[in-house]
Amino acid sequence: MIDDRKNDRQNVPGNADPALSGQPGEQSPGHSSGGSKVKQTAVYAVSVLPLALAAAVYSRLPSRIPTNWGFDGEVSYGPRANLWLIAGMAPFLALLFRFLPSIDPKRRNYLKFQDVYLSFQLFMQVFLLVMTGIIVTESLRPGTIQVSTVVTAMCGVLFMMIGNMAPKFRQNFFCGFRTPWALSNEVVWNKTHRLGGRLMFCAGIIGFIGAFMPSDRVKMAMLLLPLLAASVIPYVMSYVWFRKVTE
Repeated sequence: MIDDRKNDRQNVPGNADPALSGQPGEQSPGHSSGGSKVKQTAVYAVSVLPLALAAAVYSRLPSRIPTNWGFDGEVSYGPRANLWLIAGMAPFLALLFRFLPSIDPKRRNYLKFQDVYLSFQLFMQVFLLVMTGIIVTESLRPGTIQVSTVVTAMCGVLFMMIGNMAPKFRQNFFCGFRTPWALSNEVVWNKTHRLGGRLMFCAGIIGFIGAFMPSDRVKMAMLLLPLLAASVIPYVMSYVWFRKVTE
């Protein structure tokens, strides 16, 4: 886990962020450094791959394809045209994540965690590409992939990634544990995200281990119960910390 104790520093005079101060070198929320431009380009490039895959195999797909795998082992099927909706989520999310900072009242804070924000987007694009690949593979060769294992393991990795990134999030209305108390106080925000990050990382580890359990019900429990705890506990503690700093 990343040590983010420095997050509690306040933006006091003499320690102001250049992006907010109007000093030379000020950047707008839409500005990207060289490394960020590379990551943003990668996000866009990966986002079109699910559509390219769908186009390449669509004519060979059966009329109905698997679209959902329940933890009870039951598979739901739908028209093969649904593949376009699933594959189309990738470019839609790429554009949505690009747009959201522009309507966030705290838009300038995105400059403080821009690299993390782009890394999350890139992982989500890879996740959606894998999901599209699973659907295509199981449509053409049913039984090739142990879907519950792969999906649960990837969710575990996603939770670990979010947990590692959470302490770097700065106040905003779209990413992180956006409790009303955390949004009202920066110290509470930082404490909430350090705790939430640790819990989410642990939830990811448990979920990843659970992916290799023989029972699908055990997989579901090891994935969802830790996730529930990692979501509820920071919310409660956010309120507790807010009461302490405002008393």
